[in-house]
Amino acid sequence: MRAIVYSQTGDSGVLRLAERPVPEPGPGEVRVRVVRSGVNPTDWKARRGALSHAEAVPNQDGAGIVDATGPGVTGVARGDRVWLWEAAWGRPDGTAQEHVVLPERQVVPLPDGASLDLGASLGIPALTAHRCLTVADGGPDRLAPGALDGRTVLVAGGAGAVGNAAIQLARWAGATVVATVSGPEKAALARAAGAHHVVNYRTGDPAAEIRAVAPEGADIVVEVAPAPNAALDAAVTAPQGVVAVYANNGGDEVTLPVRALLTRNVRYHFVLVYTVTAAAKDAAVADVRAAVEAGALRVGEEAGLPLHHFPLERTADAHDAVESGVVGKVLVDVAPE
Repeated sequence: MRAIVYSQTGDSGVLRLAERPVPEPGPGEVRVRVVRSGVNPTDWKARRGALSHAEAVPNQDGAGIVDATGPGVTGVARGDRVWLWEAAWGRPDGTAQEHVVLPERQVVPLPDGASLDLGASLGIPALTAHRCLTVADGGPDRLAPGALDGRTVLVAGGAGAVGNAAIQLARWAGATVVATVSGPEKAALARAAGAHHVVNYRTGDPAAEIRAVAPEGADIVVEVAPAPNAALDAAVTAPQGVVAVYANNGGDEVTLPVRALLTRNVRYHFVLVYTVTAAAKDAAVADVRAAVEAGALRVGEEAGLPLHHFPLERTADAHDAVESGVVGKVLVDVAPE
């Protein structure tokens, strides 16, 4: 089978196309014929970081067709369409290859109405968004229709992949959603995703605009850029609210106004989806699966998440696109459906 591999870390030039044997699933494992591989920022960061195996295949997320199962597998069967998550976490075999073997837990059925493009776009972005939306004091710790009724969610970077998932999941759960963006094109994407209100943080008084639509403030802030947004978050987070930080865009050091946050009992919660508890991860997978089945998660420009497709042999270009900050979701076309 064809696979993209790397045996040393560095820029995208370390990625190369290779032939590898088709793997066989063991007990409790599922082999999937990968159709789409999703690229996330952590994929290129891992490629530039430390290599713990002699050779690795990149990319955590993907979607495809089950083509073999090992003993003890009961949740999926050959021919099922599925989405995959964390394929390369702690393992040398990501989704940028024609076949991948994973534990059954990491292979999730896709309903008939959901595309493989959607499936490959879930994984890290949707699970991260779920976690950010479920860490507030008093819950909820699960998402479903009505779970966020009466809550206001502020999504920073509403045109990003995690931001898009957070908007859609929060809407599905009943929240009032406010998104911040850097310009009119991204504003259109955030609205397409379902944000009730969109604020351009580069113009006017964004804190006043947010307070105008959410006078009590935001109960949950889904934060991609905690350093540059620290003052804004302090100004608009509600009493007992939480700022859920999942990235460090704009800087690694955060300066906070202690008194303003102290008096409102505001909490910062840092989120790295790879290392959350197994229980939290299983809950996120189950709820994202339910949202997909309900038609609440979508992809494409009409859903606020433009798709950018690259063939397998151009996986390096796909990584470069994500690293350069392309707006939307980057997918690698591994094999025909």
